[in-house]
Amino acid sequence: MPVLTRLIPSPVVVDIRAGALNDLASVLADQRISSSGKLAVAISGGSGAVLRERLAPALPGASWYEVGGGTLDDAIRLADAMKSGHYDAVVGLGGGKIIDCAKFAAARIGKPLVAVATNLSHDGLCSPVATLDNDAGRGSYGVPNPIAVVIDLDVIRQAPVRYIRSGIGDAISNISSVADWELSNRVTGEAIDGLAAAMARQAGEAVLRHPGGVGDDGFLQVLAEGLVLTGISMSVAGDSRPASGACHEINHAFDLLYPKRAAPHGEQCGLGAAFAMHLRGAREESALMVEALRRHGLPVLPADIGFTEDEFVRAVEFAPRTRPGRYTILEHLDLSTDQIRDAYADYAETVSR
Repeated sequence: MPVLTRLIPSPVVVDIRAGALNDLASVLADQRISSSGKLAVAISGGSGAVLRERLAPALPGASWYEVGGGTLDDAIRLADAMKSGHYDAVVGLGGGKIIDCAKFAAARIGKPLVAVATNLSHDGLCSPVATLDNDAGRGSYGVPNPIAVVIDLDVIRQAPVRYIRSGIGDAISNISSVADWELSNRVTGEAIDGLAAAMARQAGEAVLRHPGGVGDDGFLQVLAEGLVLTGISMSVAGDSRPASGACHEINHAFDLLYPKRAAPHGEQCGLGAAFAMHLRGAREESALMVEALRRHGLPVLPADIGFTEDEFVRAVEFAPRTRPGRYTILEHLDLSTDQIRDAYADYAETVSR
Protein backbone atom coordinates (compact mmCIF):
# COMPACT_ATOMS: atom_id res chain seq x y z
CA MET A 1 0.00 0.00 0.00
CA PRO A 2 1.38 3.46 -0.86
CA VAL A 3 1.93 5.80 2.06
CA LEU A 4 0.67 9.31 1.40
CA THR A 5 2.37 12.08 3.37
CA ARG A 6 3.13 15.74 3.03
CA LEU A 7 6.12 17.73 4.12
CA ILE A 8 5.41 20.54 6.59
CA PRO A 9 7.85 23.47 6.53
CA SER A 10 8.79 23.98 10.16
CA PRO A 11 11.85 24.76 12.30
CA VAL A 12 14.29 21.93 13.03
CA VAL A 13 14.81 23.43 16.50
CA VAL A 14 12.24 25.05 18.80
CA ASP A 15 13.69 25.92 22.21
CA ILE A 16 11.27 27.70 24.53
CA ARG A 17 12.22 27.83 28.21
CA ALA A 18 13.82 29.93 30.89
CA GLY A 19 17.56 30.21 30.22
CA ALA A 20 17.34 29.16 26.56
CA LEU A 21 19.61 32.00 25.49
CA ASN A 22 22.47 30.47 27.47
CA ASP A 23 22.50 27.56 25.03
CA LEU A 24 22.16 29.60 21.82
CA ALA A 25 25.73 28.83 20.76
CA SER A 26 25.01 25.09 20.97
CA VAL A 27 21.88 25.50 18.83
CA LEU A 28 23.82 27.47 16.22
CA ALA A 29 26.62 24.88 16.17
CA ASP A 30 24.11 22.33 14.84
CA GLN A 31 25.52 21.08 11.52
CA ARG A 32 22.17 21.77 9.85
CA ILE A 33 22.50 25.45 10.74
CA SER A 34 26.19 26.41 10.81
CA SER A 35 29.20 24.20 10.22
CA SER A 36 31.78 26.98 10.35
CA GLY A 37 30.39 29.34 13.00
CA LYS A 38 30.20 32.17 10.46
CA LEU A 39 26.94 33.90 11.34
CA ALA A 40 25.34 37.24 10.54
CA VAL A 41 23.47 38.51 13.59
CA ALA A 42 20.88 41.29 13.21
CA ILE A 43 20.16 43.30 16.35
CA SER A 44 18.55 46.57 17.34
CA GLY A 45 20.62 49.58 18.21
CA GLY A 46 19.23 49.72 21.75
CA SER A 47 18.58 46.54 23.73
CA GLY A 48 20.50 44.57 21.10
CA ALA A 49 23.78 46.04 22.35
CA VAL A 50 23.25 44.46 25.76
CA LEU A 51 22.54 41.06 24.23
CA ARG A 52 25.56 41.38 21.95
CA GLU A 53 27.81 41.98 24.94
CA ARG A 54 26.35 38.89 26.60
CA LEU A 55 26.51 36.56 23.61
CA ALA A 56 29.53 37.70 21.59
CA PRO A 57 32.12 35.68 23.57
CA ALA A 58 30.25 32.45 22.75
CA LEU A 59 29.92 33.39 19.06
CA PRO A 60 33.46 34.34 17.99
CA GLY A 61 32.74 33.82 14.30
CA ALA A 62 29.69 36.09 14.20
CA SER A 63 29.38 39.47 12.52
CA TRP A 64 26.92 41.88 14.13
CA TYR A 65 24.61 44.22 12.21
CA GLU A 66 22.48 46.95 13.75
CA VAL A 67 19.05 47.37 12.13
CA GLY A 68 17.74 50.91 12.02
CA GLY A 69 14.03 50.13 11.94
CA GLY A 70 11.37 47.95 10.41
CA THR A 71 11.12 49.26 6.87
CA LEU A 72 11.63 47.56 3.53
CA ASP A 73 14.61 49.86 2.94
CA ASP A 74 16.12 48.75 6.28
CA ALA A 75 15.75 45.11 5.27
CA ILE A 76 17.30 45.68 1.84
CA ARG A 77 20.23 47.55 3.38
CA LEU A 78 20.71 44.69 5.83
CA ALA A 79 20.76 42.13 3.01
CA ASP A 80 23.22 44.22 0.99
CA ALA A 81 25.54 44.48 3.99
CA MET A 82 25.39 40.72 4.62
CA LYS A 83 25.62 39.36 1.09
CA SER A 84 29.42 39.44 0.80
CA GLY A 85 30.07 37.71 4.13
CA HIS A 86 29.74 34.06 3.06
CA TYR A 87 27.74 33.25 6.16
CA ASP A 88 26.14 29.92 7.06
CA ALA A 89 23.01 31.51 8.52
CA VAL A 90 21.36 34.75 9.61
CA VAL A 91 20.28 35.26 13.22
CA GLY A 92 17.50 37.73 13.99
CA LEU A 93 17.87 38.71 17.66
CA GLY A 94 15.20 41.05 18.93
CA GLY A 95 11.55 41.97 18.57
CA GLY A 96 9.20 41.73 15.62
CA LYS A 97 10.79 44.47 13.49
CA ILE A 98 14.29 43.01 13.83
CA ILE A 99 13.13 39.47 13.07
CA ASP A 100 11.07 40.60 10.07
CA CYS A 101 14.05 42.51 8.64
CA ALA A 102 16.29 39.50 9.27
CA LYS A 103 13.74 37.18 7.60
CA PHE A 104 13.66 39.32 4.49
CA ALA A 105 17.44 39.73 4.39
CA ALA A 106 18.03 35.99 4.88
CA ALA A 107 15.64 35.17 2.06
CA ARG A 108 17.27 37.76 -0.20
CA ILE A 109 20.78 36.29 0.27
CA GLY A 110 19.58 32.67 0.33
CA LYS A 111 20.53 31.79 3.90
CA PRO A 112 18.51 30.07 6.66
CA LEU A 113 17.21 32.21 9.49
CA VAL A 114 17.38 31.61 13.23
CA ALA A 115 14.74 33.65 15.08
CA VAL A 116 15.69 34.60 18.63
CA ALA A 117 12.68 36.48 19.99
CA THR A 118 13.05 38.94 22.85
CA ASN A 119 9.31 39.63 23.11
CA LEU A 120 6.04 37.88 22.27
CA SER A 121 4.14 40.74 20.66
CA HIS A 122 2.71 38.79 17.68
CA ASP A 123 2.77 35.53 15.73
CA GLY A 124 5.28 36.72 13.12
CA LEU A 125 8.28 35.27 14.91
CA CYS A 126 7.81 31.90 13.16
CA SER A 127 5.66 32.80 10.17
CA PRO A 128 6.54 32.66 6.45
CA VAL A 129 5.84 36.39 6.17
CA ALA A 130 7.95 39.51 6.79
CA THR A 131 5.83 42.59 7.52
CA LEU A 132 7.71 45.75 6.60
CA ASP A 133 6.79 49.41 6.25
CA ASN A 134 7.12 50.76 2.73
CA ASP A 135 6.21 53.85 0.72
CA ALA A 136 2.62 52.64 0.38
CA GLY A 137 2.22 52.03 4.11
CA ARG A 138 2.95 48.44 5.07
CA GLY A 139 3.55 45.31 3.02
CA SER A 140 3.72 41.55 3.63
CA TYR A 141 6.53 39.68 1.91
CA GLY A 142 6.73 35.90 1.58
CA VAL A 143 9.87 34.35 3.10
CA PRO A 144 10.92 30.86 4.25
CA ASN A 145 10.13 29.78 7.80
CA PRO A 146 12.96 30.10 10.34
CA ILE A 147 15.16 27.01 10.60
CA ALA A 148 15.26 27.46 14.38
CA VAL A 149 13.35 29.42 17.02
CA VAL A 150 14.80 30.26 20.43
CA ILE A 151 12.71 31.99 23.10
CA ASP A 152 14.18 32.60 26.54
CA LEU A 153 11.36 33.20 29.02
CA ASP A 154 13.74 35.08 31.32
CA VAL A 155 14.36 37.57 28.50
CA ILE A 156 10.65 37.74 27.64
CA ARG A 157 9.80 38.80 31.20
CA GLN A 158 12.22 41.72 30.91
CA ALA A 159 10.31 43.20 27.95
CA PRO A 160 7.52 45.74 28.56
CA VAL A 161 4.39 43.85 29.61
CA ARG A 162 2.42 45.50 26.80
CA TYR A 163 4.36 43.35 24.30
CA ILE A 164 3.16 40.19 26.02
CA ARG A 165 -0.40 41.48 26.10
CA SER A 166 -0.22 42.20 22.37
CA GLY A 167 0.82 38.60 21.72
CA ILE A 168 -2.14 37.39 23.76
CA GLY A 169 -4.55 39.39 21.60
CA ASP A 170 -2.95 38.12 18.41
CA ALA A 171 -3.13 34.49 19.56
CA ILE A 172 -6.75 34.71 20.72
CA SER A 173 -7.75 36.30 17.40
CA ASN A 174 -6.93 32.97 15.70
CA ILE A 175 -10.30 31.67 16.87
CA SER A 176 -12.16 34.37 14.95
CA SER A 177 -9.84 33.98 11.94
CA VAL A 178 -10.54 30.25 11.65
CA ALA A 179 -14.29 30.90 12.03
CA ASP A 180 -14.02 33.31 9.07
CA TRP A 181 -12.14 30.69 7.02
CA GLU A 182 -14.84 28.11 7.76
CA LEU A 183 -17.53 30.66 6.81
CA SER A 184 -15.83 31.27 3.48
CA ASN A 185 -15.58 27.53 2.91
CA ARG A 186 -19.34 27.14 3.42
CA VAL A 187 -20.42 30.19 1.42
CA THR A 188 -17.84 30.60 -1.35
CA GLY A 189 -16.35 27.12 -1.54
CA GLU A 190 -12.88 28.35 -0.58
CA ALA A 191 -10.66 25.38 0.24
CA ILE A 192 -9.79 24.97 3.88
CA ASP A 193 -6.76 23.12 5.21
CA GLY A 194 -7.94 21.18 8.24
CA LEU A 195 -4.49 20.76 9.75
CA ALA A 196 -3.66 24.46 9.49
CA ALA A 197 -7.05 25.40 10.93
CA ALA A 198 -6.67 22.95 13.82
CA MET A 199 -3.19 24.22 14.69
CA ALA A 200 -4.23 27.87 14.68
CA ARG A 201 -7.48 27.31 16.55
CA GLN A 202 -5.93 25.16 19.28
CA ALA A 203 -3.11 27.68 19.74
CA GLY A 204 -5.73 30.38 20.31
CA GLU A 205 -7.88 28.22 22.58
CA ALA A 206 -4.88 27.26 24.74
CA VAL A 207 -4.08 30.92 25.40
CA LEU A 208 -7.74 31.90 25.81
CA ARG A 209 -8.46 29.25 28.44
CA HIS A 210 -5.17 29.18 30.36
CA PRO A 211 -5.77 30.34 33.96
CA GLY A 212 -2.32 31.93 34.37
CA GLY A 213 -1.16 35.48 33.80
CA VAL A 214 1.63 37.40 32.12
CA GLY A 215 4.00 36.85 35.03
CA ASP A 216 3.73 33.05 35.05
CA ASP A 217 6.26 30.88 33.26
CA GLY A 218 3.55 28.31 32.54
CA PHE A 219 1.39 30.88 30.78
CA LEU A 220 4.31 32.41 28.90
CA GLN A 221 5.30 28.93 27.71
CA VAL A 222 1.80 28.31 26.34
CA LEU A 223 1.70 31.76 24.71
CA ALA A 224 5.11 31.31 23.07
CA GLU A 225 4.21 27.83 21.84
CA GLY A 226 0.89 29.14 20.54
CA LEU A 227 2.55 31.92 18.54
CA VAL A 228 5.07 29.45 17.06
CA LEU A 229 2.31 26.99 16.13
CA THR A 230 0.35 29.82 14.52
CA GLY A 231 3.33 30.69 12.35
CA ILE A 232 3.70 27.06 11.29
CA SER A 233 -0.04 26.88 10.53
CA MET A 234 0.43 29.69 8.01
CA SER A 235 3.21 27.70 6.33
CA VAL A 236 0.94 24.66 6.18
CA ALA A 237 -1.86 26.72 4.61
CA GLY A 238 0.45 28.58 2.24
CA ASP A 239 -0.76 32.01 3.39
CA SER A 240 -1.96 33.90 6.44
CA ARG A 241 -5.55 32.60 6.26
CA PRO A 242 -5.52 30.56 9.52
CA ALA A 243 -4.54 33.63 11.54
CA SER A 244 -6.01 36.57 9.63
CA GLY A 245 -9.71 37.28 9.25
CA ALA A 246 -12.06 40.15 10.04
CA CYS A 247 -10.01 40.85 13.18
CA HIS A 248 -6.92 41.60 11.12
CA GLU A 249 -8.88 43.56 8.53
CA ILE A 250 -10.04 45.83 11.36
CA ASN A 251 -6.48 46.04 12.64
CA HIS A 252 -5.17 47.02 9.19
CA ALA A 253 -7.93 49.64 8.92
CA PHE A 254 -6.79 51.24 12.17
CA ASP A 255 -3.21 51.25 10.89
CA LEU A 256 -4.14 52.84 7.57
CA LEU A 257 -6.74 55.33 8.75
CA TYR A 258 -5.01 56.45 11.95
CA PRO A 259 -1.30 55.62 11.42
CA LYS A 260 -0.02 57.94 14.12
CA ARG A 261 -2.52 56.75 16.73
CA ALA A 262 -2.75 53.01 16.05
CA ALA A 263 -2.27 50.72 19.04
CA PRO A 264 -0.06 47.60 19.03
CA HIS A 265 -1.06 44.96 16.47
CA GLY A 266 -2.31 42.37 18.96
CA GLU A 267 -4.39 44.85 20.94
CA GLN A 268 -6.30 45.87 17.82
CA CYS A 269 -6.64 42.26 16.65
CA GLY A 270 -7.99 41.09 20.00
CA LEU A 271 -10.61 43.86 20.04
CA GLY A 272 -11.45 43.12 16.40
CA ALA A 273 -11.85 39.42 17.15
CA ALA A 274 -14.23 39.97 20.06
CA PHE A 275 -16.37 42.28 17.92
CA ALA A 276 -16.27 39.91 14.92
CA MET A 277 -17.44 36.99 17.07
CA HIS A 278 -20.28 39.21 18.32
CA LEU A 279 -21.21 40.03 14.72
CA ARG A 280 -21.40 36.35 13.75
CA GLY A 281 -23.79 35.70 16.62
CA ALA A 282 -21.27 33.74 18.71
CA ARG A 283 -22.16 35.71 21.81
CA GLU A 284 -20.84 33.15 24.32
CA GLU A 285 -17.47 32.95 22.55
CA SER A 286 -17.30 36.73 22.27
CA ALA A 287 -18.02 37.10 25.99
CA LEU A 288 -15.29 34.57 26.80
CA MET A 289 -12.83 36.54 24.67
CA VAL A 290 -13.81 39.80 26.36
CA GLU A 291 -13.30 38.24 29.80
CA ALA A 292 -9.85 36.92 28.85
CA LEU A 293 -8.77 40.18 27.21
CA ARG A 294 -9.84 42.17 30.26
CA ARG A 295 -8.12 39.76 32.64
CA HIS A 296 -4.84 40.26 30.82
CA GLY A 297 -5.25 44.04 30.60
CA LEU A 298 -6.13 44.28 26.88
CA PRO A 299 -8.71 46.62 25.31
CA VAL A 300 -12.26 45.45 24.65
CA LEU A 301 -13.69 48.80 23.53
CA PRO A 302 -12.16 51.33 21.11
CA ALA A 303 -12.11 53.94 23.88
CA ASP A 304 -9.61 51.70 25.70
CA ILE A 305 -7.05 52.54 22.99
CA GLY A 306 -8.10 56.13 22.42
CA PHE A 307 -10.64 55.82 19.60
CA THR A 308 -14.19 57.12 19.46
CA GLU A 309 -17.23 55.14 18.43
CA ASP A 310 -17.34 57.02 15.11
CA GLU A 311 -13.69 56.18 14.43
CA PHE A 312 -14.28 52.51 15.18
CA VAL A 313 -17.34 52.42 12.91
CA ARG A 314 -15.28 54.01 10.14
CA ALA A 315 -12.52 51.42 10.65
CA VAL A 316 -14.97 48.50 10.44
CA GLU A 317 -16.55 49.98 7.32
CA PHE A 318 -13.13 50.43 5.70
CA ALA A 319 -11.75 47.06 6.87
CA PRO A 320 -12.80 44.87 3.88
CA ARG A 321 -10.81 47.14 1.56
CA THR A 322 -7.58 46.18 3.33
CA ARG A 323 -7.64 42.58 2.09
CA PRO A 324 -9.41 42.41 -1.31
CA GLY A 325 -10.55 38.89 -2.06
CA ARG A 326 -10.62 37.71 1.55
CA TYR A 327 -14.06 36.63 2.70
CA THR A 328 -14.91 37.17 6.36
CA ILE A 329 -17.97 37.96 8.44
CA LEU A 330 -17.58 41.60 7.36
CA GLU A 331 -17.88 40.77 3.66
CA HIS A 332 -20.64 38.26 4.41
CA LEU A 333 -22.85 40.72 6.28
CA ASP A 334 -21.90 43.74 4.10
CA LEU A 335 -23.27 46.13 6.72
CA SER A 336 -24.09 49.76 6.04
CA THR A 337 -22.64 52.50 8.23
CA ASP A 338 -25.81 52.67 10.31
CA GLN A 339 -25.91 48.90 10.68
CA ILE A 340 -22.29 48.84 11.88
CA ARG A 341 -23.14 51.58 14.36
CA ASP A 342 -26.12 49.58 15.66
CA ALA A 343 -24.04 46.40 15.91
CA TYR A 344 -21.34 48.25 17.81
CA ALA A 345 -23.90 49.76 20.21
CA ASP A 346 -25.19 46.25 20.93
CA TYR A 347 -21.64 44.96 21.42
CA ALA A 348 -20.71 47.86 23.72
CA GLU A 349 -23.85 47.35 25.80
CA THR A 350 -23.08 43.63 26.11
CA VAL A 351 -19.47 44.28 27.10
CA SER A 352 -20.49 46.85 29.71
CA ARG A 353 -22.91 44.58 31.57
